[in-house]
Amino acid sequence: MNLTLFSGGAAKAVATGLQADFEQRHGCTLAATFGAVGTMRDNLLGGAPCDVVILSEALIRDLERQGHVVPGSARPLGRVETGVAVRTGTPPIAVGDGEALKATLAKAQGLYVPHLTQSTAGQHIAGMLRKLGLEEALAGRIHEYPNGAVAMGELARSSGEDMIGCTQVTEILYTPGVTLVSELPQGYGLSTVYTAACCTRAADPALAARFVEALGGDESLALRKRAGFVI
Repeated sequence: MNLTLFSGGAAKAVATGLQADFEQRHGCTLAATFGAVGTMRDNLLGGAPCDVVILSEALIRDLERQGHVVPGSARPLGRVETGVAVRTGTPPIAVGDGEALKATLAKAQGLYVPHLTQSTAGQHIAGMLRKLGLEEALAGRIHEYPNGAVAMGELARSSGEDMIGCTQVTEILYTPGVTLVSELPQGYGLSTVYTAACCTRAADPALAARFVEALGGDESLALRKRAGFVI
């Protein structure tokens, strides 16, 4: 039995961290796809088979109203902040307040980000750049990828000075070769609650419900905290 998961990239470390034990206990195979939450939602709405989804709380509410997730099945995993990253081993950068953030981003030679319209963090980053007045100045230096995990992987493989990444803290923490500098400063940050829920078209509703419980229950609490979720 396959258990199909569509998930925002922010929850990848939690889902994969539970995978081996859950598969062994329940005799199933987890088939997981991670990406921008908008893309994952669109996959589900397009009719792709799916048993469990992990998306932003707002998107899960919308899907429940539309009849795509089981009413009452949603379980929050926790809150995720948006942060700034650099390649591991490079000098630290100043992003402690709005002025410092603007000055640091203005001199960036490359800004690695998730999809600016399909991902939660990407949409926020696009708004942040507009707020800082840097949208046009950085347009030619933005490296946009399907999700934050891919963006951070590309940042890790980049070369040259003043390369910066911005995405969900959880995606920074589980990507080798990049280091979290800090969360975005007050007035520029974004907190997103990620939530798991059972799809109404789940092939095995009971199995889907057990995985949602594992994702949001006590057994994953320590894992979620290590991954960067604020519980």
